[in-house]
Amino acid sequence: MNKGQRLLKQAKKILPGGNQLLSKRAEMFAPNLWPTYFLKAKGCEIWDLENKKYLDFAGMGVTACLLGYANEYVNKKVKLAIDKANLTTLNSEDEIKLAKKLINIHRWAEMVKFCKSGGEACLVAIRLARSYIDKQNIAFCGYHGWHDWYLSANLNNTGNLDKQLLPGLKALGVNKNFAKTMFPFFYNDISSLKKILVKKNNIGIIIMEPMKFSKPKKNFLKKVRSLANKNNLILIFDEITSGFHNNYGGLHLTLGVNPDLAIFGKAMGNGYPISAIIGKKKIMNKANETFISSTMWTEQIGFVAANATLEFFKKA
Repeated sequence: MNKGQRLLKQAKKILPGGNQLLSKRAEMFAPNLWPTYFLKAKGCEIWDLENKKYLDFAGMGVTACLLGYANEYVNKKVKLAIDKANLTTLNSEDEIKLAKKLINIHRWAEMVKFCKSGGEACLVAIRLARSYIDKQNIAFCGYHGWHDWYLSANLNNTGNLDKQLLPGLKALGVNKNFAKTMFPFFYNDISSLKKILVKKNNIGIIIMEPMKFSKPKKNFLKKVRSLANKNNLILIFDEITSGFHNNYGGLHLTLGVNPDLAIFGKAMGNGYPISAIIGKKKIMNKANETFISSTMWTEQIGFVAANATLEFFKKA
């Protein structure tokens, strides 16, 4: 048993599950063999606690580090920012710079709101959408975080998330009043979305990943957009795992369909915590009417890292 596995045994005694992310748990890959902990990483190489070097084919930080680990350009900018202070009573100008970059890339969007993680960005997007529209229930396709609004899908049917995320997910701790608020549909199956809307499930919001494991077929995304327009629904594209991976910006730019809101995270900061919601002003401005606020969302390292990452992408 390697050092990482021995340390994992200790971790499980004081950390539920042994760590903070399901996707990084050793038992999902090679139990009793997976190195689990890293000593250092650079580019696409990573060293375990025994200083054994590996090539990382496991997703580069769960797809967050597209520029490679410890990218010199991004790290240099971050180190300069740290020396100036990462969090103060005042705001960081890099927040505005990053917002302008995202709006310039996505010309349909008018405003931006920042968070630190993808899951909370999804939560904010749903709050904004529900603040704007009367119908509160949600049609969803794909994975959109761990929060109650999403996991509540399994209150109505314990298998609703089986083909969206993982089988057997329990909605333990989720308020049972959220039952029958979430309705799954399936990618490239427009009929599955139509069935939800026909049954008058009080749907006001569609949230989906613009592309899953295959490209949209038979104008699938355009048909989703058309249904949203016809039924006065808010369409949200969750680009946390697709944004900046295949093109400069959201994948929806390549696919030719614009949402009302879009969510980014992961690769935007090359491993530094940053996420964003972009969208139409009439919806985004609801953040001034419903309370959405966090001290750490104003911390500037994420803004600096994202600006540097986007600059690097642009030059590449």
